[in-house]
Amino acid sequence: MIKSLIFDFDGTLGDTRANIVLTMTQTLKTMGYPVAGENEIASTIGLPLEEGFRQLVPGISEMETLDCAKTYRQIFEINRKKLVPKLFPYVRETLGILAEKGFVMTIASSRMSGSLNGFLNNMGISDLISYVVGADNVTFAKPHPEPVLKTLEALGVPPSEAMVIGDMPVDIIMGRQAGVKTCGVTYGNSSRKDLEEAGADYIIDDFPSLPDLLI
Repeated sequence: MIKSLIFDFDGTLGDTRANIVLTMTQTLKTMGYPVAGENEIASTIGLPLEEGFRQLVPGISEMETLDCAKTYRQIFEINRKKLVPKLFPYVRETLGILAEKGFVMTIASSRMSGSLNGFLNNMGISDLISYVVGADNVTFAKPHPEPVLKTLEALGVPPSEAMVIGDMPVDIIMGRQAGVKTCGVTYGNSSRKDLEEAGADYIIDDFPSLPDLLI
């Protein structure tokens, strides 16, 4: 029986695609690199920033990657005040239903924990989240299973009682490698086909469908 839910954030709970694409575009321009298209940029959502830049700028050095990530974070803080990210429809309500049913809910994200916790507070769902793992809390990021394994250890929960919910193949692969059930969501930044190929146990098209899998 599933008792603990490990959510991705960007593209699963929070609709941050427009912010990420805009910030990545501005960062690439600022740093003097060719600007990738929206879909190409979106395909890196869920990865650590440094890995995203490595995919978008072939041959980029490690130092240049770190400089890009630093610039990105500075620009993102400006953009988030102009283009305020929101929760996807009915996320708050659905999380409330799951909490009432006794599910323990956590987040495993490639976003830095400071930014992540800021979003959770601003979006009014921090009271529903029991544990948060950001990129700066692990040695190995998605799709490595460490974020899930760290969460399970902290909660004292076996893999058989947990599920990862995310919008990207890296979320599904992370969950599978940790030995937990996985659920892909199609309203985020990747397709049903991509999630199926990653091996998702379940796939849903809207967040309010999640309780039907669990209750």
